[in-house]
Amino acid sequence: MHLHANLTQRLQALASGPRRLLGIVGAPGSGKSTLAHLIAQHLGAQAQAVPMDGFHLAQAELERLGRARRKGAPDTFDAAGYAALLRRLRAQSGDEVVYAPDFRREIEEPVAGALPVFARTPLIVTEGNYLLLDEGDWQPVAGLLDEVWYLHVDAALRLERLTARHQQFGRSREQALAWIASTDEPNARRIEAAAHRAQHHIGWDPAANCYTFLSI
Repeated sequence: MHLHANLTQRLQALASGPRRLLGIVGAPGSGKSTLAHLIAQHLGAQAQAVPMDGFHLAQAELERLGRARRKGAPDTFDAAGYAALLRRLRAQSGDEVVYAPDFRREIEEPVAGALPVFARTPLIVTEGNYLLLDEGDWQPVAGLLDEVWYLHVDAALRLERLTARHQQFGRSREQALAWIASTDEPNARRIEAAAHRAQHHIGWDPAANCYTFLSI
């Protein structure tokens, strides 16, 4: 699994110079976190992955709000907190360390202060579902990113990945499919509706065994 030269050239340009923020967006199961970590691995000390998922509301808060059965929907995140982090990352300088939260799937909870981000890292790669959503507290997010790349994936493969993920973390196949139908897919449609706002579209080229820019 690797990146096409057209991606690596663009990434190197983004990582050469002052702090830049690159967003990776796509429907649930599209492989956003895999791609973000692949980019960070490729660039080494020039990049760091910082996920949007660290801003999931805690399970107890979702239950208090009556939103636990819709976990993953736009209103189950602290969108304003995520936007505030992006602003801090844009303004970061000197010896300042910004601590970002992470999300641990094994406990299904966000973990505060899990990811130290250093000012010397020129490119921050942040991935998540709602980077392009133009409503509520999500509205400023796209404008805080230098570029957003929309990740396309075959629908059948995406659903297969989602089913496997849900089963890996304790759901039966029937429960996984029910969650996908009631929660993941409605979210996917909202995400796809905003895809036109992305600066670039990318996908997997099976013939070349790499991620590449798409002409859409």
